[in-house]
Amino acid sequence: MGCASVRRTGGHRRSQQIERRNKERRGERKKAEVKHVREKEKMAPLPELQVSQDETKLAASSALPSQTGNGVAHSPDNMALDEPDPALLPAYSTLTLVDKSTEIAGDGAGQGEVDPWDMPELKSSGPKWSELDTKGKVFSVLKGIGKFMVLLGLLYMFVCSLDVLSSAFQLVGGKAAGEIFKNSVLSNPVAGLVIGVLVTVLVQSSSTSSSIIVSMVSSSLLTVRAAIPIIMGANIGTSVTNTIVALMQSGDRNEFRRAFAGATVHDFFNWLSVLILLPLEVASGYLYLLTDLIVKTFNIQSGQDAPDLLNVITDPLTDLIVQLDKSVINGIATGDESVKNKSLVKQWCVVDKFTVLKNVTLQGNETCDSAKCWTEGNTTWIEKNVTETINVQRCPHIFASSNLPDLAVGLILLALSLLILCTCLILIVKLLNSMLKGQVAVVIKKVLNTDFPFPFSWVTGYLAILVGAGMTFIVQSSSVFTSAITPLVGIGVISIERAYPLTLGSNIGTTTTAILAALASPSETLVNSLQIALCHFFFNISGILLWYPIPITRIPIRLAKGLGEKTANYRWFAVVYLILCFIVFPLTVFGLSVAGWQVLVGVGVPFVAVILAAIIINVIQKKWPKILPDFLKTWDFLPKWMHSLQPWDRIFSGMKICCGRYVCCCCKCCKKNEDEEMIKKDETKTAEVYENTVSIDDELPNTKTKVSTSVDASTTF
Repeated sequence: MGCASVRRTGGHRRSQQIERRNKERRGERKKAEVKHVREKEKMAPLPELQVSQDETKLAASSALPSQTGNGVAHSPDNMALDEPDPALLPAYSTLTLVDKSTEIAGDGAGQGEVDPWDMPELKSSGPKWSELDTKGKVFSVLKGIGKFMVLLGLLYMFVCSLDVLSSAFQLVGGKAAGEIFKNSVLSNPVAGLVIGVLVTVLVQSSSTSSSIIVSMVSSSLLTVRAAIPIIMGANIGTSVTNTIVALMQSGDRNEFRRAFAGATVHDFFNWLSVLILLPLEVASGYLYLLTDLIVKTFNIQSGQDAPDLLNVITDPLTDLIVQLDKSVINGIATGDESVKNKSLVKQWCVVDKFTVLKNVTLQGNETCDSAKCWTEGNTTWIEKNVTETINVQRCPHIFASSNLPDLAVGLILLALSLLILCTCLILIVKLLNSMLKGQVAVVIKKVLNTDFPFPFSWVTGYLAILVGAGMTFIVQSSSVFTSAITPLVGIGVISIERAYPLTLGSNIGTTTTAILAALASPSETLVNSLQIALCHFFFNISGILLWYPIPITRIPIRLAKGLGEKTANYRWFAVVYLILCFIVFPLTVFGLSVAGWQVLVGVGVPFVAVILAAIIINVIQKKWPKILPDFLKTWDFLPKWMHSLQPWDRIFSGMKICCGRYVCCCCKCCKKNEDEEMIKKDETKTAEVYENTVSIDDELPNTKTKVSTSVDASTTF
């Protein structure tokens, strides 16, 4: 009855008509918006547009009246009666659920793709130079000068720690290295190669290895042809130092990826060069014939000592820590029994040697062919000149008066040098990160990584090789130079593509130093030492010709990047790689060589065949998978631990947790860094939830990027 009376009232009828017209207009507007949204869905199915569609629908739904014309409130059920195809609309944005670091298939850079090998932009966090007043500018200049001086001091300590590290390795394994050289299997090229690797790893110096080889050749214990594989092995062993330095940057995943790749590009260059050039040398002897021709053609005379620029700076400090008598290792290698029980630690730095005429007994098979010879009973005496030594002054280093054995001194110095090396490297990286920002970083990166204009861009790499050779010649050590550029690659100042030619130049620089040192040798060892140094030089030149001039042949860069990716995901694998390549593999091959060449061939040939087959199948799986049988299209037919590092990662992660709980706090620090990285990674995927938590798995068309959302059961719309 009340409704009928309202209809009879003219004012009420007029207001109802106005309200009905407003409802019709709102309904038409809403239908037009829904139609527009559907058209946009068909045109652009990108994640960002999908989010905007959801937000548009949300706005449209919020614009609906709370009641219908008959006074009934809207609900999901009766809304379906009013609208033919409504959509449930979320109350939040899913834009941040898009993983910014999602890797998109293909070589092109897709949306959201981040190349981990791109050098980071080192942005300045402080005020700009133009914003500073006079006092601020003066303070900034003084602060920069102070940082530069501290950087020089840290670099000095870094180089000194490398020198002490080399001495420590020689004390720990120097005599063992000398004993290894006495082994009769040196005539086997493969055994000679791994012996060169082992000895150089033990003494941490290719120069020491080369001097031992020269001594053995001069003593006729080794031929130059047999010494060439040992030189190749020494070239491999010397690259272990910068690989150890790269381990110090494992705290940051991206820095570690770049640093480890920058260090191991040297390893891959050396190993690949040996794989090609060692069989070639065994078959043809081209290095021996070429160097023999050069030595015989030029009438080379003994000259002055090679310049010793870096040692002039570092020796004042390192000589106060320890000094070694390197002639002991040479004596052991050449079979001198008088030095067998002699300590490597030099105790007397100033000695007085003089010759006296003394009566001595004949030893062993010596014959008496001189007039100054007589017999008393069963003893035969001879009068001859004997050199005697009087100790005048002790060395000033801290172990000169110590009675500790060489092994104990070596272990003490090893721990000390590694501690200083690690501390200096961490401080150098932090200091460089604070200095190389803003315009300074832009200028340095442009100078180091920019190529010459076309068509002379190819000249840049060869100029970098010359720079690397020159810098190595100045510092007198390839290990020091490559270890110095490794942290620069890690923080992104030098790209790995530029570090590669610098490393190749370093290989050449260390051989030129050896050539100058050979020219200063005594006349009786000049020819042999010079020929060995030239073999080392032409071996590196041959490797550069193989793996640098043509861009497609720069395989070491691609292999180093692949290993860098692996070690960034599984950081424990870096240590495993170091142990396998420089200790386990050489020791295994050396052991098989001692057992005989039949055993070496019987074990080595099947192993090499399996490795080659796996490499070939891997290439075919990626390039032409259709030509393979179904079971060979993937490695899933093998146990997972044989083709994936994930099972091993669980084992090593468990060991790390155990280490962190019961052994040391450094593992906890590493674990803390990893947890922080995981939190940062998860934060890029965290939803901006305004009311409720949601999740939907929806792979968008025409893109590899996935948007993940989820709907909570308690959510109401």
